[in-house]
Amino acid sequence: MMIPRGQTIRAIVSFALLAFSAAPATGARAPALADAAGNYRIASSSVIHFSIAQVGGGGGIAGNFAKFSGGFRLDPDNIGRSSVEFTLYPESVRSSERRIENFLRSSAVFDTANYKTVTFRSTSVTQTGPDTATVEGTLTARGKARKERFAVTLTDWNRRSISFTIRGSIRRSPYGIDVGTPIYSNVVEFDMNIRGLRR
Repeated sequence: MMIPRGQTIRAIVSFALLAFSAAPATGARAPALADAAGNYRIASSSVIHFSIAQVGGGGGIAGNFAKFSGGFRLDPDNIGRSSVEFTLYPESVRSSERRIENFLRSSAVFDTANYKTVTFRSTSVTQTGPDTATVEGTLTARGKARKERFAVTLTDWNRRSISFTIRGSIRRSPYGIDVGTPIYSNVVEFDMNIRGLRR
């Protein structure tokens, strides 16, 4: 993917965050800074996928979330003032089998009877390459909040939307979700394809 240099792409890429991969656009014109700046909502067509490996091989556990919401603001003048808010609804978790879904909703994992959401609020965005960035922020799950980091890659853009991939590795035991260890990994891998629509 050929990406022009300069402040326009720095601003877009650095904020193209949080946080599971579409093919890069070809022949697309990079938006002007004034076009890219603004507020976006996260589209329902986005994909939030996660997986937990089984130690020593095996199938592990994988799934996605059918319901989520959030948005982000792109500040053209000061990347540090850009921000993102993201909410997952664990009750909407989907997996390969109903019994796995019920287990994930149970008190052993997401405990959806007591905790309705998992949230992420960004605290910083740092460019790491011409089309990549790192987003740090506070992830809150089961009433516990921790600082987490996600790697972001810009994949597509136009005047109405921005798309990117987000990957992150989250240790689950600090959130009180250590069931199944050490048979199952303590690390949850997130792999997300996110599309933001201009508000």
